[in-house]
Amino acid sequence: MNIWYLLLASLAINAVFFVFAAILRTDVFTDITYSLSFAVLSVFLYVSLRPGSTTALATLAMVVLWAIRLGSYLFFRIMHIKVDHRFDDRRNSVVAFGSFWLLQAVSAWIIMLPVTGIVLADGRISEIPVTAFVPFVALFVAGLTLETVADAQKYSFKRRKENEHRFMSSGVWRFSRHPNYLGEIVVWWSLALPGAFVFTGLEWLYFLGPLHITLLLLFVSGIPLLEKSADKKWGGDEAYREYKAGTPLLVPNPFAKRVGT
Repeated sequence: MNIWYLLLASLAINAVFFVFAAILRTDVFTDITYSLSFAVLSVFLYVSLRPGSTTALATLAMVVLWAIRLGSYLFFRIMHIKVDHRFDDRRNSVVAFGSFWLLQAVSAWIIMLPVTGIVLADGRISEIPVTAFVPFVALFVAGLTLETVADAQKYSFKRRKENEHRFMSSGVWRFSRHPNYLGEIVVWWSLALPGAFVFTGLEWLYFLGPLHITLLLLFVSGIPLLEKSADKKWGGDEAYREYKAGTPLLVPNPFAKRVGT
């Protein structure tokens, strides 16, 4: 199977939902389509290649599990908040709004590259003992659990009216200012690392997947936007400045000063 077919599939999925989103001028479909893209690409890989190794099958299953978890959370969140303010300056422009959807489609394909590579290398990876992949499964579970707990805690925090103008610094957010993104990064590296057993030559480029999501969250659309927004909201709050100074941006520091609410 040509990996470019997966790019076309991702573009097609996002194009269909972009049309609905643009016509209705709604944010409801945006994030849910991101999760759906991964699930559909995983099914496409399975149907096209019919992998037989436990590792390849488990990798696809973990991607679908991750997509269901994230998609469910994002769906309930957008149903509650109604409007995603990230798109306030894009929603009424087909070009600006469409560029986001294009980036989303391409990103899903890039992030899925190591998973694609593992499935394509099904015959080679089946020769590796399944026990060798247990640590990566454990890492995946840890990452998925962390982002699930982080999202649930923040969602619950924001649902309480008394927290409307307060920042989140309790639960796992005491140890990292962006624990959900840490979990996300761990998930995609855990899915990619088994490829190190079988990738050769240019196949090592499949690791552009986890590298892409890591750089995207650290420097582009994830942490920088949220940090800027938080500084604008609470930059004058001494408690927030203490929290920011004493809490690592991403990776927890056991020696950092704890600030909770």
